[in-house]
Amino acid sequence: MSFRSDNHYVPCEYLKRWASSDGRIWTYRTLVPDCQVPLWREYSPKGVAYYRHLYTRIVAGQETDEIERWFDTEIEAPAAEALQKATSDAQLTPVDWKRLVRFLAAQQVRTPQWFAEQVRRWELDLPGVMEAALRDSVQMRDETVQLGQPLPRPKPVNGDDFPWRVIAEHQPGQEMGRLGVEVLVGRGLWLSNIKHVLTQTVNVLHRRRWTILLPPEGLAWFTSDDPVVCLNFSSPTKYNFRGGWESPDTAIFLPLGPQHLLYTQMGTLPPLYTQIDKPLPRRGERMPQGHANFVRRCIAEHAHRMVFAAERDADVPRLRPRFVNADIWRYEREQWSMWNDQQTAAEQDLGTSGRFNERR
Repeated sequence: MSFRSDNHYVPCEYLKRWASSDGRIWTYRTLVPDCQVPLWREYSPKGVAYYRHLYTRIVAGQETDEIERWFDTEIEAPAAEALQKATSDAQLTPVDWKRLVRFLAAQQVRTPQWFAEQVRRWELDLPGVMEAALRDSVQMRDETVQLGQPLPRPKPVNGDDFPWRVIAEHQPGQEMGRLGVEVLVGRGLWLSNIKHVLTQTVNVLHRRRWTILLPPEGLAWFTSDDPVVCLNFSSPTKYNFRGGWESPDTAIFLPLGPQHLLYTQMGTLPPLYTQIDKPLPRRGERMPQGHANFVRRCIAEHAHRMVFAAERDADVPRLRPRFVNADIWRYEREQWSMWNDQQTAAEQDLGTSGRFNERR
């Protein structure tokens, strides 16, 4: 069984929904090194939206592609039939809907852009969270000792994948020592978080009501390398993409193909359907022209570095003007070329790449 080192953060089977008869998709890049680069180019789905060793981990000193295979067996393969049914207007079972929603969840959290956003959040929040957890654990231990009870066995955090270690330092002859927790903010933490989200947190999405909407006649949905949009909407000029899965006024949508959009909304003031008493649209309804134009705008604006379409869409360059900068383009390429070496070195330095360990 060959090692999967080319890790697609947008699955090929998903992108094939936009492929032409020759199996290629039109791709628009939001960052280019030169203004002479054509606006649109055709690529095979295998040739875009991937990085080498994006999901590779080091376990017991060896590289493993277990996460890539987990995506395949647990997310993509189960969703394949549901995606086919959804884009061919076939009847969907409750299991199909659940698989589509889980696919949407995975497609949000597995992208490099999501990783970058989470790193910023972790760097702000993790120190306080870990300090509080450590303080509570020490207090619980002291109380247990005082009561003469046996100490409980430590429970793993998110299984063996969580990249952390306890640092315990004690000098001979001294009563007091130093106890700390070190967490590696990087690939290991991201992959551990992904598994937790897709096995636990995803349940909040299953409690929502979902539908599949069509564009107006003559219009099509395109998609991107960051295709799940969580929209907070106040007006056509006041909105953002920081909506939460449990937020009552967030619309969440994912293009499933050029003619199908997986969609949900909650709250008393729906973000896109402005009538207060209007229920969630029935599956197969065509979205009004103005709303569809706004959804297309959101998809383009939310893209990170690529927009994918079944044909060259004249609106995309207007909705998302590309940025021409050779230095930034080159810098990003260099950073991703060093990704695996840097992440591997950091994981190995931690000790056993995500396994609990202690240093005295």
